[in-house]
Amino acid sequence: MLERALIRTWDRAVHSAAAIGYRLPLAHPARYGVEVTRDVRYAATTRRAHLLDVYRPLGRRAAPALLYVHGGGFAVLSKDTHRIMALAFASAGFSVFNINYRMGPAHRFPAPLEDASAALDWVAAHASDFDADATRLCLAGESAGANLVAALTYCATHPRPESYARRLFDLDLQIRAVLPIYGLFDMQDMARFERAGMPWWLRAAIRQAGTSYVGRPLEERAASAPLASPLRCFQAPKPTGARPLPPFFLACGTRDPLLGDSKALCEALRQRGARCELSIHPGEIHGFNALLWRREARAKWRAAFSFLDRHTAVSQQ
Repeated sequence: MLERALIRTWDRAVHSAAAIGYRLPLAHPARYGVEVTRDVRYAATTRRAHLLDVYRPLGRRAAPALLYVHGGGFAVLSKDTHRIMALAFASAGFSVFNINYRMGPAHRFPAPLEDASAALDWVAAHASDFDADATRLCLAGESAGANLVAALTYCATHPRPESYARRLFDLDLQIRAVLPIYGLFDMQDMARFERAGMPWWLRAAIRQAGTSYVGRPLEERAASAPLASPLRCFQAPKPTGARPLPPFFLACGTRDPLLGDSKALCEALRQRGARCELSIHPGEIHGFNALLWRREARAKWRAAFSFLDRHTAVSQQ
């Protein structure tokens, strides 16, 4: 109970700080030529977890649709704390669908992935309502969100028995690009962080994220939830009926304990024949790309936008 109370307290503090920051003139979307429609419902419930915000670049018709999934260790934060990410993509010419989703520990796997899947289904059906182009669909997310967009891509390109995964596969989505940034991609081998000599407090934080997603005992629960570990899905033999994978862009800092996961995922994707770019940023920590005043954060965004432009031609509109 104390653990949950501490998580809730920290989450409220971050939301309060974000709310203050987003009131500043420099944070107003209109300043960057972006219009925002808030709290659009993507599922037939009354939960705040099933709302999304739409960020549209003014003056752009049929901008590529981009689903953005926030991070937060599968337990905290929301679309409201990650407005800066949605604004960055929208400023580059994308119509961004920035989603909430259910989180642990109250709502563990598969709830977060089910919600992200429902949101992607909704975006594919309703993108045109917001003058967005779902034939140039992109997926992006950081940390926990990176895990989810990697899993969404797997579901959309591989036949699976889960109803939400089967639905995505049957939609035959036209995903042009996937950006899973500094994600935790394997829940089944948490001992890898101890083998790497990481300090106990980092290992504890990573384990907490995994437990928030799949529960305890972590490795045992994760073994029965394969889609919670998209790295292992992509490392497994390609099943009959699988479709070609879209291009991937990954980024991570050298001081991020999850760098090994990004390297392993990129290697697995390349082994599957997918195009994968991995942008590694010296000295940077987890979450660095939100620190837009930092040189490496700006370098990451430039590389990401260049990648997206090559696969969506967004700059030619």
